[in-house]
Amino acid sequence: MRYYAATIQTDFPAPQSRKDIPNRIDFMCKIIEQTVIAYEPFFDVRLFVLPEFGHQVPIYQTAKEIHNKLAVDLPGEFTEKYQKLCKKYGIYIQTASFLEKDSNYPGHVFNTTLLIGPGGVLSKYRKVNTWVPWEVHTSPADLPDYHENLFPVVDTEIGKLGVAICYDWLFPECIREIAFSGAEIINRVSAYMDPWGSTAPMEWWSLVNRTRALENMVYVVAANQGASLKNYPPFSWPGGSMIVDFDGRILASAGENSGEKVVVAPIDIGAIRAERKRRKGHDTIAHFRNNAYVYQQQNKFGTDSTIPTIEQLNQRITHAKNK
Repeated sequence: MRYYAATIQTDFPAPQSRKDIPNRIDFMCKIIEQTVIAYEPFFDVRLFVLPEFGHQVPIYQTAKEIHNKLAVDLPGEFTEKYQKLCKKYGIYIQTASFLEKDSNYPGHVFNTTLLIGPGGVLSKYRKVNTWVPWEVHTSPADLPDYHENLFPVVDTEIGKLGVAICYDWLFPECIREIAFSGAEIINRVSAYMDPWGSTAPMEWWSLVNRTRALENMVYVVAANQGASLKNYPPFSWPGGSMIVDFDGRILASAGENSGEKVVVAPIDIGAIRAERKRRKGHDTIAHFRNNAYVYQQQNKFGTDSTIPTIEQLNQRITHAKNK
């Protein structure tokens, strides 16, 4: 139960339509295969995590435009190469996020990542905490007829895996929910832009990754977007992808480097299970007093099942502030 995980940063030009997606998939699959083969004499890389917006970036300001020009059905033709690669090498891939459409929710767009293993697709995660007001994707938590698990955790041969996307990680409750579902590794699929990167004085990226790891006693495998300003305007993307252990130690990091980068580090499932069993102190899950907290019963932001617009999201934010 000891193997290596890898995070992969990308730096592609922003796609204009679906036809631009396959070459991005080809490139990421090539990097994954090269990494498996190159490190094989030293150790087995079994888990790969890719960044948010690795396939498409929401360059259009309305959900309708994104739906018509960029969104794809999942799983399907755009996941086949990942599935073949996982089967060929016995690996697991947390895909870069897709802008997803689903006929069950007409007109809506989700920001979605799939966990794929040797046997195929294992889970689908749709970003719960969209980066409002700028992201006009739909949060599945806003849909009254949505009955799928918001925070899936999958028990695999390389450990119990969960995932959350980018802004989700600024909500401790989100990661806590995944940890309470038994996750030992939580993958972070992110496009975290400057100035909230890995450099002082606002190194939110590294601070949050380390804090969520230690407060939940989980490994965090965090892939960040490394795109330059010219490729993914209006932001620049600082990269800094990292792997953090269950005590908040950074095992490997891209540092302050953006652009294309592969970061690898060991994952020891036996060690985390032994520590969880042994520890009495700092076991915040075992120590949790749910009866002490009432704030989660206050639905500040509310729910709204209409297709989001920037104007509507701003109205919801104002309403939440005034509650």
